[in-house]
Amino acid sequence: MAKKKKSDELVDAQKKLAVHDREKEKRSAELVIANKELVFQNKEKEMRASELVIANKELAFQNDEKEKRAAELLIANKELAFQNKEKEKRVAELVVANYARSLIEASRDPMFTISPGGKITDINKASVNITGVSREKLINTDFFDYFTDPEKARKGYEEIFKKGFIVDYPLTIRDHKLTDVLFNGSVYRDENENVKGVVVVARDITEQKRIEAELTESKVFAEKATSVAEEAKSKAEKATRVAQDAVKAKQQFLSNMSHEIRTPMNAIIGFTKVILKTDLTAKQREYLTAIKMSGDALIVLINDILDLAKVDAGKMVFEQTPFKMAFSISAMLHLFETKIQEKNLELVKEYDDRIPSVLVGDPVRLHQIILNLLSNAVKFTSEGKITVSARLFSEDEKSATIEFAVTDTGIGISEANLEKIFESFRQASSNTSRLYGGTGLGLAIVKQLVEPQGGTIQVKSKINEGSTFSFTLSFQKTKDEAEVAEEPLELNPEIKNIKVLVVEDMALNQLLMKTLLDDFGFERDIAGNGKIAIEKLQTKLYDVILMDLQMPEMNGFQATEYIRNKMNSKIPIIALTADVTTVDLAKCKAVGMNDYIAKPVDERLLYRKIVGLVKKPTKQLGENKDEKSITKNQKCIDLEYLMHRTKSNPTLMMEMISLYLEQTPPLVSAMKQSLHDKDWDLLHAAVHKMIPSFSIMGISSNFESMAKQIKDYATTQQQSIKIQELVLQIENVCTQACKELEVEFNMIKNTKK
Repeated sequence: MAKKKKSDELVDAQKKLAVHDREKEKRSAELVIANKELVFQNKEKEMRASELVIANKELAFQNDEKEKRAAELLIANKELAFQNKEKEKRVAELVVANYARSLIEASRDPMFTISPGGKITDINKASVNITGVSREKLINTDFFDYFTDPEKARKGYEEIFKKGFIVDYPLTIRDHKLTDVLFNGSVYRDENENVKGVVVVARDITEQKRIEAELTESKVFAEKATSVAEEAKSKAEKATRVAQDAVKAKQQFLSNMSHEIRTPMNAIIGFTKVILKTDLTAKQREYLTAIKMSGDALIVLINDILDLAKVDAGKMVFEQTPFKMAFSISAMLHLFETKIQEKNLELVKEYDDRIPSVLVGDPVRLHQIILNLLSNAVKFTSEGKITVSARLFSEDEKSATIEFAVTDTGIGISEANLEKIFESFRQASSNTSRLYGGTGLGLAIVKQLVEPQGGTIQVKSKINEGSTFSFTLSFQKTKDEAEVAEEPLELNPEIKNIKVLVVEDMALNQLLMKTLLDDFGFERDIAGNGKIAIEKLQTKLYDVILMDLQMPEMNGFQATEYIRNKMNSKIPIIALTADVTTVDLAKCKAVGMNDYIAKPVDERLLYRKIVGLVKKPTKQLGENKDEKSITKNQKCIDLEYLMHRTKSNPTLMMEMISLYLEQTPPLVSAMKQSLHDKDWDLLHAAVHKMIPSFSIMGISSNFESMAKQIKDYATTQQQSIKIQELVLQIENVCTQACKELEVEFNMIKNTKK
C-alpha cells in the first residue's frame, strides 16, 4: 500500500514534472518569442532614435526658419508703420494744402507765385477776375506784362529778392479799369532753404483812393465850414458880449437910477415922517400926508422896475420866515381903505379860518403880489366892489397850499388881450396908460413872483363886468412864532451910549440921519465921504458905522475895504444903499460889511439893526450860524424837503442819500484841486454840480449862495482870497452833511427792516 502510495505519488510527481516541463517549454517558447520581440523593439528603438535625430534636426531647422520669418515680420511691421505715417503725413499735407488753397481762393486780393525768372507759377481766382485772363493762360506767362509800368513792376520784384520782402509797393494793373493796387511780397524757400520764387499779394486800393479823395474834399469843405462856423461863433460871441454889456449897462443904469431917485426920496419921506410926529394943523397934516403918499407911490414904481430887473437877471431871492397870514393880509387891505372909500367902492375880505395861523414863506413878496393885484383892481374899478379872498386849497402834515383871489367889478379885459397882460410894459390897450396911468409892469412882476415859488396864476374877465385874478402858493407849516412885521418903535431907555459914525455925502440925508439918531438917543458924527470917515476913526472910537455906498473921493466900498484890511478893524458897518439889486449887495458882503438897510430908511429897522450889532457879537453881511463852521451839536441837513419829494418812501430816500454820498466827496476833491491848480472851468463845473443837492438835502440856502459866489468868482477869476475861504466853508458843510446822512441812511435802513 505504501509502495502503491509511493508509486501513485511518483506518478503524480512525474505528471507534475511533465506539466512543469511543458510549462518550461511553453515559457522557453515564449522567451524565444519575447527575445525576438525585444530584438525587434530594439531595432524599432534604433529606428526611432535615428528618426528622432532627424526630427530634432528638422525642428532646429524649422526654428531657424521661424526666427528668420519673425525678423522679416518685424521689419515688415516697421515698414508698414512708416508707410502709415507717411500716408497720414501726406493726408495732412493734402488737407493743409487744400485749406491753404481754399483760403487763397477765398481772398478777394489777387495772389501770385512767381519763379526767379519772373514767370507766373500759380494764381488764385481773384487774379483771374482782375486780369480777365484764365488760369491756364496766366500760368508760365511773364508777370510784368500785366502792369501799366512793367519796368516798375520788375524793380519791385527784384527788390523782393534783395530784401526778402516788399510792403505797399504801388502799381496799376492793366485791366479794363486800370485798378490801382499795393503789392506786398516775400520769397519762399524749399526744405533746404533754397529760394524757389516769390509770393505777392495785390491789395485793391481803388475804393481807398476814392475815400481819400472824398476825405480830402470833405476836409476842404470842413475847413470852409469851420471857417464859417468860427466866423459865426465870433459873431455870436460878439453878440453875447454885446448882450452881456447891455445887461450890465441895464443893471448899472437901474442901480444909478435907484440911487439918484432914492437918495432924495429918502430925505423927502424921512423928513415927512419926522414932521408928521410934530404938532400940526389939520391942513398941514393933510398936505404932508399927500406928500408921503406921493413918495410912497414913487418908491413902489422904483421897486417895480428894480424887481423886474432882478427877475430878468435871475437873482430874485425868496425868504423863508414865519408870519401870520391873516394879520399880514389885513395890514395890506388897510393901506387901500382910504383910496377905496374915495372911489365909493366896497371892500370885501374873505378869509378861510382853516388856514394855519403861522406859515413859513416870503410875506414881503406875498404883500407885493396882492398889492399889485389890488392896486390894479382899484385903478380899473369905478363902481361896485372889490373882493380879496384867501382859502385853503390843500394841505398835508408839512405844508399848506393857499388860493388867493382879487375880484373886481371894473372895466374888464377882452379875451384877445388876456394872454398879453402878463408881459412887461403891456396893458390891455393903448388907451389904458393914458386913461388910468401906470407902466404895465405890475402884472408882469406878479407872474414872475408867483411862478418861481412854484405857484400858478390865472385870470378870468369879461368886458364891463369885471376881472378875477387868482394864484396859488404853497407854504410850509411851522410851530415857530411869527415875527411882528410892523411893531411900534420902542426905545430901550438903558441903551443911550451908542456912538454912531454916519458916512453920507448928501446934506439932506445927513440931516435926516442926525434927526433919527437924536430921536434914538445915540451920539453921532457925520463924515462927507470915506476918506473923512477914516480920519475920524483914527482919532475917535465908534460903536457902529452907517456907510453910504456912492460918494466922491472914496466911496463906501473902498472905505470899508481900507477899514477891514489896513486898519484891521472889526467895527460893525451897515451899508446905506439906495440900490436894492443884488449887484452892490454882493460887493457889500465881499468887502466885509455886516449888514445893509435900503433907502428910504425905515427907522424901526435901523434901530433894531444898530442895537442888534452893537449889543451882540458882530457878524458880516450874509453870515449866520449856518455860514460859520457848524458845531457838532448842530445839524446842517434837514430832510423835510426830501421826505416831501419822496413821499417818505424809505427806498427812494435811501437811494437819493446814497447818490449824494457817492457824488459829493469826488466833487469836493475836484473843487479843492481845481482851486489849487487855478483851473477855473473845472472849479465852475464842480461847484455847479454840487448846488442842486443843497436844497434836496435841506442844507441852508446860505451855502447855496456861497457856492454861487464861487461860480461867479471862477468866471471872473477875481477875489482869490475870498474864494479860498468860501471853498473851505463849502468843504466843511459837505463833509458834515455826509456824516449826518450816513447816520440817517442807517436809521432809515434799520427802520425799514
